[in-house]
Amino acid sequence: MRRRTAALAAVLLVSGLTPAVLATPASAAVAKHYDDFNGDGHRDLAYRGDNGVDRTGGTVTVVYGTKNGLDTARPQLIHQDSPGIPGTGEEDDSFGESLASADLNKDGYADLVVGNSNEHVGSTRHRGTVTIVWGSKSGLSGGTNVTPKSGAAGHFGRDVATGDFTGDGSPDLALIGGEEAWLYRGPFTKSGRTGSVSKVDKTGGGWYSHGLAAGKVNGDGRTDLVLLGTQFASGSDKPLHRIWFLKGSSSGLTSGPYKTFTSEPWVAAIGDYDKNGYGDIAVGLPDQNNGRGAVTVWRGTSAGPSGSVTFTQATSGVSGSPEADDNFGYAVSAADANGDGYADLAVGVPHEDVDGRVDQGGVHFFRGGSGGLSGSRSSWIPQTVLGPAEAYSSFGGSVRLRDLTADGRADLALGAQDRGILLRGTSTVPTTSAAMVLPEFAGGFPD
Repeated sequence: MRRRTAALAAVLLVSGLTPAVLATPASAAVAKHYDDFNGDGHRDLAYRGDNGVDRTGGTVTVVYGTKNGLDTARPQLIHQDSPGIPGTGEEDDSFGESLASADLNKDGYADLVVGNSNEHVGSTRHRGTVTIVWGSKSGLSGGTNVTPKSGAAGHFGRDVATGDFTGDGSPDLALIGGEEAWLYRGPFTKSGRTGSVSKVDKTGGGWYSHGLAAGKVNGDGRTDLVLLGTQFASGSDKPLHRIWFLKGSSSGLTSGPYKTFTSEPWVAAIGDYDKNGYGDIAVGLPDQNNGRGAVTVWRGTSAGPSGSVTFTQATSGVSGSPEADDNFGYAVSAADANGDGYADLAVGVPHEDVDGRVDQGGVHFFRGGSGGLSGSRSSWIPQTVLGPAEAYSSFGGSVRLRDLTADGRADLALGAQDRGILLRGTSTVPTTSAAMVLPEFAGGFPD
């Protein structure tokens, strides 16, 4: 059974900013952790939260990191009725539909970017908004809306991604509005000023963007961008499902190669799975082969992505078997979870039927290594880590790999229909023992 909720369909991507330890926030210096909102040196976790009975329009839950890990006892809830946050929560809003973070105003505290593509603005329905919630010593507080350029209105904020695409030391913001991608160059200010803004366009036929992935692919130190979208070639009404690589450069983003698929690319994650110095692009294709799903890895080189390999549940060594509407590749995330220097990949398959339980779901964990990802280095993480097996759990609808305990190993956050957990990274695979329950969880994680 297929259920596409905004929370589960949130695009899960990898930031291009490199994490490192920051003891104290430095004035006019970019925060070393792109997700350390209070500048205490510990990474924090934000995700789409439970609206509760007294809120409408969407909520973001923030769990702050400490020297002992995440402080789940005191989550912060941010919504459009929070003090200093622009707008008003309305029933059909989607505040938190897309999330990303970076120190956009370079004050030593990471900021949270929140997309709300269904927001009505004045008489314009579904114009959408993108709000920057500002980091500070006491955490996230107050917000500023990003101003859409002409042509960007219309589900503005459907997806967002951050990275230093120009290599000038100021984090930039890429976002989708009006089915186009836009680059807002940093730095940003709380008054709403930014650097120059430009539309990212593809000539030679109509290109319609719906997703973004940011990361470092060609090894030149700048963040690169991948657009997920549909293109209609000149003279044809047949949609072409494609991703398009754009190289970061001092002038912005430079057009590179594209790759065409037989089904819609939903999500992507960039990681160096073979540790050759170049980021590889893992693309989730959950609709492929009648919904059985696939993940294609477009390998990185100094000239950009070239050559690919595809994984399915029919790949040797991968647990299970492909069935219609399993949706292998619905969610993907990349980071080094075992500390060996190779990026690993988590792949959600939320509509997998297990032992007769419909849409129970699960997650495949692929370890990187020599030659890249391999089915022989994959493991299955079942829904039962949440408790008794249940139908319609949609476990694996959202995934995220990040080191939240500062031990050099990424921890794996996993989402189901209405529950989220965190599995600690180990020297092999994330452990399912002593799983941490994430409070006020309702959906996807940030980029």
